[in-house]
Order: sequence, then C-alpha cells, then structure tokens
Amino acid sequence: MPTRLTPAPLPSAARRALSLAVLAGSLAGTLAVAQTTANAPAPSAAVVVETVRLDAGQVFPVREAPARVRARNVSRLSAEVSGTLQQWTADVGASVKRGQVLAGIDPRDQELGLQRARAALDASQARLQLAQAQMQRARELTAQGFFSPEALAQRETEVALIRAETDANRAQLATAQRQLDKTVLRAPFDADVTERHAQTGEAVAPGSLLYVLAERGAVELDATLDPLDAASLPRARSLRFEAEGQTHPVRLLRIGGTVSEPARTRTARLAFEQVPDAPPAGAAGQLRWEDGRAHLPPQWLVRRNGSLGVFVIGDSGGSTTAQFRALPGAQEGRVVPVPADWPGTTRVVVRGQAALQNGQAVTVSGSGN
Repeated sequence: MPTRLTPAPLPSAARRALSLAVLAGSLAGTLAVAQTTANAPAPSAAVVVETVRLDAGQVFPVREAPARVRARNVSRLSAEVSGTLQQWTADVGASVKRGQVLAGIDPRDQELGLQRARAALDASQARLQLAQAQMQRARELTAQGFFSPEALAQRETEVALIRAETDANRAQLATAQRQLDKTVLRAPFDADVTERHAQTGEAVAPGSLLYVLAERGAVELDATLDPLDAASLPRARSLRFEAEGQTHPVRLLRIGGTVSEPARTRTARLAFEQVPDAPPAGAAGQLRWEDGRAHLPPQWLVRRNGSLGVFVIGDSGGSTTAQFRALPGAQEGRVVPVPADWPGTTRVVVRGQAALQNGQAVTVSGSGN
C-alpha cells in the first residue's frame, strides 16, 4: 500500500500573506478593465446635413448658339437667251415686286424665230385643210364605186401625216414665243436686290449672271449647334433670338442630321413667331433657350468610388441615412440631367455632403427638410 503524503499546514502568517496577494491581483485586473472601457472611442455621431426637395432645387439651364437671319429664297437670276442687254431697271438695295421687269435683252432674233414658226404653222394648216377636203371627196367616190379603197387609204394617210406636222409646228411656235418671253427678266417674288451684274450694252449668253435677289418678308433663323445642345433643342422652353438689344420669339422647324466638318456642328432652322417684326436677312445674334429637362446644380455633386453623383436621404431601420446615387455621364462643374425615374419629392443633400459616406446616419436640419 503506497504511502500517502499530507502537506504540512501553513503558518497563519503565510496564509494571510497569500490571501492579500490574491486580493491585490483581482483589484488590479478590475482597474485595468475599467481603464480600457474609459479610453474606448465613443460611437460616431450622425452628420448634420441640409437637404432640399428635388422639384424645388432643380434648374433648367440656359443654352445658346450663334445664329443668323437668312432669306428663305436667295435667287441668282441668269440670262436664258443670247443677246445684247438693252436695259436694267433695279439696282443694289432696291425693293422689287413679284413680276417686275429687271432687265431686257434685245429681242429681235427671237422675234424673227417667232415669225418663222408662225409661217410654218400657217403653211401646214393650209395643207391640212386641202388634204382633208381631198379625203372627204375620195370617200364619196369610193362609196359610188369610182375610187378604190387603196386610193382612199392613201388620202387618209396623207391627212394623218399633215396633221402631225401641224401639231409639231404649233409646238415650235410655242417654243419661239417662250424664247421671246425670256428676253425680259422678271422678279420671281417680292425681294431686295443684293447684287446687280447686268450692264447696258453687254453681250450675254445663257447662264450669264444678271441679278441676285433675297426674298423679302420670308426669313428663317439659321443656328449653328453643338451636337450635345442639338438634343435638347426639341424640348426647349422659351426659344428666342437676341440681336441688337431686341428679343424675338422663334419656333423650331428642323434640325439637320449631318455633322459638318471640321467644326463638328449641326444646323437648325427656326421660324419667327411674329413675322412682321422679324429682323432683316443678314442680322446676326444669339439663339437662347431653356433646356426642357430638369438638371441638378453642379455644386451638389460629389465623387465616391470614382463616380460622380449626389446623396439623397433614405430610411434604414428607422434611422435617417444618406444614400449615394451615381449619375452616369456627369462631368465636373457641369449641370447634369435628372434621371427620369426620380420623383420630385426626393430629398437631395445640398450641404454637408462632402463628408458623407454611403449609408451613413445623418441629422437633417435647415428649412429645406
């Protein structure tokens, strides 16, 4: 049977010393935990921000483009027949009416051609009358048996040929009359004379430029647009042309689909709402309009994770949080269109957004709550 060893009892002084040591260690641990708890950072407080409703803070940016008033028709009138210019009646700056005579070319050659055509028509008409009479007599003799059917057919053929010749001569007479009419140059519409090249006594040929006319009272606005602005023009509000201190309301007619080289611009044509008050052709100024799409001001934008966007206020678990919404295509310092699916009641952070992170708790203050 193994021997069982029993430890000797400690003296009373030693037991008291051991108890004090254990108590001291316990107190030290408690103090250390308390000190650690006291030094721990306090939970971060909610960031104070200011917001506005989207429909109250959105903007409609004003855009502009250079524009010039142009006549709807600018005609370059040229001579259509050869001859010597006998007279001209309107000079540069003059206003002319539709049908007014501008210049006259010596018509003698055309008058002679008209006489020849009339004589040829008269001759063919006389032959046609004779041939028709002979055909009628041949039909009577054929019915009596004194004329053969072959001879009658020959008479009918002669009538048909002479009738065709008469028609050709009649057309030739009309052509000669038309050539005579071309010796007088008339204004095709009410216009202002911008250039005169006609000179008295000068020999002209078909295609010789005589006048340049700009239609009066029928003007359009020609605007040169940046391709990005062209997309906003159909939805524009308050379209207006500003020139020489005056404002003229206009409306969009059409936008060219081709981008010009090398300027990389597109052309738009607009009509004046008040035609009598429209500026004259050649006037230059600025076309201005309000973009019909709502935009966000650039100062609301912040960059997070490489994307530009804004912070909006949302609710998460009963607390107010800031939610970051990226805006594709946004550029620094430029307004950006509001996405179509954002309701007008959306609250956008307009102050304090620089320090926000997505999902961070916020406290909303200010009158724009």
